[in-house]
Amino acid sequence: MAEPFKNLAWDDFRLIKAVADAKGLPAAAAQIGVNHSTVFRRLKQIEENLGSVLFERHRTGYALTPAGEEMVALANRLDEEITAVGRKLAGREPAPSGELRVTVPDSLLIDFLVPILASFRQRYPEVRLDIVLSNQALNLSKRDADVAIRATDHPPENLVGRRVARIAWALYGRSQDYPEPNAVTQEQLDTANWVSLGDSLGALKAVKFVQEHVAPERVAYKINSVLGLAEAVEAGIGIGHIPCLIGDARPTLVRIGPPDEDYAADLWLLTHPDLRHSPRVRAFLDFLATEIARHRRFMEGGAGHQSRVPPVDGPATDVTA
Repeated sequence: MAEPFKNLAWDDFRLIKAVADAKGLPAAAAQIGVNHSTVFRRLKQIEENLGSVLFERHRTGYALTPAGEEMVALANRLDEEITAVGRKLAGREPAPSGELRVTVPDSLLIDFLVPILASFRQRYPEVRLDIVLSNQALNLSKRDADVAIRATDHPPENLVGRRVARIAWALYGRSQDYPEPNAVTQEQLDTANWVSLGDSLGALKAVKFVQEHVAPERVAYKINSVLGLAEAVEAGIGIGHIPCLIGDARPTLVRIGPPDEDYAADLWLLTHPDLRHSPRVRAFLDFLATEIARHRRFMEGGAGHQSRVPPVDGPATDVTA
């Protein structure tokens, strides 16, 4: 079996793995960026070189043979080794440069981080930022992203990072609807329309509150975006819990309840251990930790209404996840 392997390249293993994952040729072709006929031809050549059939063709798709399972297992090991080497080489770069992929929720980017990222680019013009808007957990071990900016009290154990602030949440409404926000009564809250994050985010305590304490007919609007939630409150659709860093940056909104610690979450800057000493990752983490620390009081709900560039505050806390 050793001789046939001399004719195999890493792209061949990628193709086998793609067909196995997709269980068919069209989806596999789209995954690796070639056309259907190319995948068919290359797979046939690979099987001829190996002298083994790797897939059984069924109406429901392509199923691995025992030989195919061995090849996919080998492809997975090669993928892990190549990714690991890439991470280690990235950690040996002599100066901050190259592309840095950062995943961040839209609410943090649009209302808060863009000016900070612009300042980072001015400081490190050789670092190119590739921003991925997402609230989902990306696989930093697979280099889906180099840095993840996440609000969570439970960061993944396989990552390292810094807890730089705590994001406070409060109940907000429009200032024109609540000219005396400190005098809002329980009756007003009971009869108000509400907006909420969707049921898919039901693990969040702010969502659980609405599910347990607000009559279903009073929930006028649900959305799976925190930024969209704030815009719904600002449009007058209803009242709702939103992060203070978003609510306090909008002059048309007022808090109609104090920040609730039960809804708060830590803000983390996370990366893979193999990348933590990469010059571009290190520079990014250091810069963001310093800049976010300047706005920490604002993020934690203690500053009241501010512009979207809050005032200087204190230093960041550097901890390992």
